[in-house]
Formats: sequence, structure tokens, C-alpha cells
Amino acid sequence: MPIAEMESRQIVVIGAGPSGAIAAALLKRQGHDVLIIERQQFPRFSIGESLLSHCLDFVEEAGMLDAVKAAGFQLKNGAAFACGEQYSAFDFGQTFSNGKPTTFQVQRADFDKLLADEAERQGVEIRYEQTLIAADFAAEKPVLDVQCEDGSRYRITAGFVLDASGYGRVLPRLLDLEAPSDFPLRQAVFTHVEDRIDDQGFDREKILVTVHPTMRDVWFWSIPFSNGRCSVGVVASAERFEDKPADLDACLRAFIDETPSLSRVLQYAVWDTPARTIGGYAANVKTLYGKGFALLGNAAEFLDPVFSSGVTIAMRSASMAAGVLHRQLQGETVDWETEFAAPLKKGVDTFRAYVEGWYEGSFQDVIFYPNSTDDIRRMICSILAGYAWDERNPFVAEPKRRLRMLAEICASADQ
Repeated sequence: MPIAEMESRQIVVIGAGPSGAIAAALLKRQGHDVLIIERQQFPRFSIGESLLSHCLDFVEEAGMLDAVKAAGFQLKNGAAFACGEQYSAFDFGQTFSNGKPTTFQVQRADFDKLLADEAERQGVEIRYEQTLIAADFAAEKPVLDVQCEDGSRYRITAGFVLDASGYGRVLPRLLDLEAPSDFPLRQAVFTHVEDRIDDQGFDREKILVTVHPTMRDVWFWSIPFSNGRCSVGVVASAERFEDKPADLDACLRAFIDETPSLSRVLQYAVWDTPARTIGGYAANVKTLYGKGFALLGNAAEFLDPVFSSGVTIAMRSASMAAGVLHRQLQGETVDWETEFAAPLKKGVDTFRAYVEGWYEGSFQDVIFYPNSTDDIRRMICSILAGYAWDERNPFVAEPKRRLRMLAEICASADQ
């Protein structure tokens, strides 16, 4: 089909999710021309519903915090962990980093549309149901081919392109940037329920992460929303699903039935929504930037959902990239490696250390250890609240060594 028209734009953002909306708004607030190309129509379903406190720092930076606060989302003040009769709760108001004490648990369809609408309100143009089908970065400026829902196509020359396409990973696919992740293949099965939780020990203002009683590498999320509903999911490696029903609803219920503490919490739930699944979500890329482009959030790398770090990394990358790009467009000489890729990766690697420790069991030992000092809990809580770039925190500056030392202390105390 022939290209119908050509246009020129200063900045094109691929994807209107949280990282795209935040980056576009920040750049628009600096006076730049920004266009977002979004493949879907909003609202649309997405997981990643439990925000960390650090997320709101970027929502505030983009001028969207008042709108988010007014939207009626479920307040979240921390994270709770359960394994059998063990229970450990962390309060985001008690972190080493002294960040925002609360955040929200959100149905992403509503939250993402709110951020996109706020970006539009600030002057960002968003074109929904349009797909980037080809990208040429060999010319002086990037050339993008876009296909509309009706099949018509047009071409854009852009001064710069930010890929915020999330799991779509548009530029990594088109430019052969994808690299294998060293994380084991895992699968999530999840749904939304009318939860009807009446357990007095359940805190609706926290995400509940429950560990399977006999398989420590299998865990569940329970994320209550403000409307009486709850997101529930299980995460496990592929072999853990081999003896479970092929039907996704039955599969999820079977895992929960094996976990008495969670089964008790959800005993009155109404299972009214078909379960979904996503697998092999861990991803990596050869580079986070190149001539005329940078990759944001899940378009670049996704680790694991266990600590809800995905949206935080996405928003952090959006803020950092917008700052570097603004200075570049102002004529300054910038270094995308030292000012964007390297510092972003440092925080991602901090999360990685704790995700790896979770599945190895060492971080679980630390979380459930009953005799941790208040200072150590505050440092760990900072990680859980999203402040993985705060290198004043010893557990950020040296995550693997500190976690190993602390796990050894916990293990020796249990002997």
C-alpha cells in the first residue's frame, strides 16, 4: 500500500503507557513538539497494578499528581509478605530514603488512560490505533512508517524517537536489538475477582505477596483495589505448571488451594473474570540508545513482577531520558551512556540482585527474619518502595554483598 503523506515532528514517542505519557509530558512542558503513536485504544487492560512510592515522584514531576490523587485509587502504604504462618509487613513511611510514604494500587486500564489524558491536556498529541511498522535510522533523521487501523499509511521524519512500547518492544524488534535474558523462564497466571475479603489480618493498603508453603520459588500477588475487587496472580517456572490443569482458571485455583493462608483470605471471592497468562516476559536488549533513539521501561528490559519494579523503572527511564533529550535539543553535548544508560542500569541491577535473592531464598530469609534491626528494615523498605537508585543506602550501593551478609546472619541465627 502506498505511503499517503509525509510529516515532520521533533519528538515521536512509541506507546502511550506510563513511561510514554510521562516522557511526553515532561518534554512538552519544556516547550518541545511531541507526538505519541499508540497501537491500541485506551482504556486497555494491563498488569503491573501495584505502584511503588518512587513512581509518584515522576507523576508529580510531570504535573499529574493532583489528577492521580483525585481519581479514587486504592491507597497503598507498603508491602506485606506471607509464608505459612510467617508474616512480615513493611511501611513505606519508614524508609531509609525518606521518599513518599504512600502510593496507589490501580487498575491499569484507568490509570494509564488518566496519565495519557493528562499528557494530552498539557498539549501532547496522541494518535491511537496506529502502529509503527518500519523504522529507518540510517538517514540524517529517523524515518518512521505508520499504519492506521483502516490500513492507510503515512511517514514521519523525527528529530528523535523514544520507544515506550512496553512488552511490544517495537524498536528492539525492528532494529534487531533484542538480547537474551539470563533470567529463567517463568509464567504468570492472573485474574481480577470480587474479593469479599473479611480477614481481619488483611491490609487493603498493602500488596500481599504470598509464598507457596512447599515451593519457595512459587509466589502469589494479591492487590486490592478501592472498588472491592482484587488482582490475584501466581508466578512459577514452567515445570511447576506441568501437573496443573490446562484451564487457566482451574490452574490458578489449584495453586491457591495448595496455599492455606491465601486460600483463607480469598475464601469468599467471586471468580467472575476469565484468567489470563503471560510467560517468558523477562527481556533484555543490546543497547538502551542509539543514533536518534532511546528505549524506555519494558521496551528495554523487564526483570520480574515480584517487587512491582516494572512501572518504577519505566517512569524513572522516562524522566532521565526526557532530561537528557531536552538538553540535547537545546544544543548541549550529551553522553547517553553516562547520563542515561549507565545510571539507569545501576538501579535495575539493584532490583535484579533482590529478585535473584528472592528466588534463591536468601531475600525471603531476610524478609521473614523476626529480629532485623529497625535500620536494616528501613534500608530494605527503601528498595521495596522503589528507591533503588539511592546510593546513600548501603543495600543499594552494594546490593549483592550486603544481601549475602544479611542472609548469612539470618541463617546462622536460625541454627
